[in-house]
Amino acid sequence: MNELVQSAPVEKTGRTNDPARTMADIIEVATREFAEKGLAGARIDDIAAAMRTSKRMIYYYFGSKEALYLAVLEGAYARIRAIEAQLQLEDLPPEDALRKLVGFTFDYQLGNPDFVRLVMNENIHRGEYLAQSKSIQRLNVPVISAVREVYERGVKAGVFRRNLDPIDLHMSISALCFFNVANRHTFALIFQRDVDSPRAIGARRDSVVDMVVRFVRKQPGP
Repeated sequence: MNELVQSAPVEKTGRTNDPARTMADIIEVATREFAEKGLAGARIDDIAAAMRTSKRMIYYYFGSKEALYLAVLEGAYARIRAIEAQLQLEDLPPEDALRKLVGFTFDYQLGNPDFVRLVMNENIHRGEYLAQSKSIQRLNVPVISAVREVYERGVKAGVFRRNLDPIDLHMSISALCFFNVANRHTFALIFQRDVDSPRAIGARRDSVVDMVVRFVRKQPGP
């Protein structure tokens, strides 16, 4: 008995893409489109044109514009968490590990403004689409575990003060690093500050790392 089998669309080159590679390529192009224009402004036509493929190819793999947007969000979080997992913080003394984690967060967000823009756009939607993700909670468990492990080692060693919430600490680190990308243009314009020179970036990075460490560090007794 013959069955109708749905196969992947064939590109204009006449060959069928490897599915995993094709999906990764679509997400890469779509990341730029959604980061720049948001969900409402992004167009599947533009993503297809940038890839030199068809809308049919994109819809075949993702089903809808909203599903592609969610895949982009999940991919953005997966990338930063994968790199964080390779920092080997456990090999460092607690304060050095905390400095490395904060410095990485600052550098990553500064070097990946599309990640910041995607997070900003999803907050405009009040997390509506990310709430539909089946993996977002799992993706973010490792970073909280890393913060908790570094913090608890510091408390045990007597260098960090007690009774801090690792999630709250993660929020503070994220907020200090996020602002430098999210508000860089308005802040520079309003206060007439050069925030983009290597010297300014280095000074701000040192300041953010120092603020977090000073907040967590156990103060000497009277």
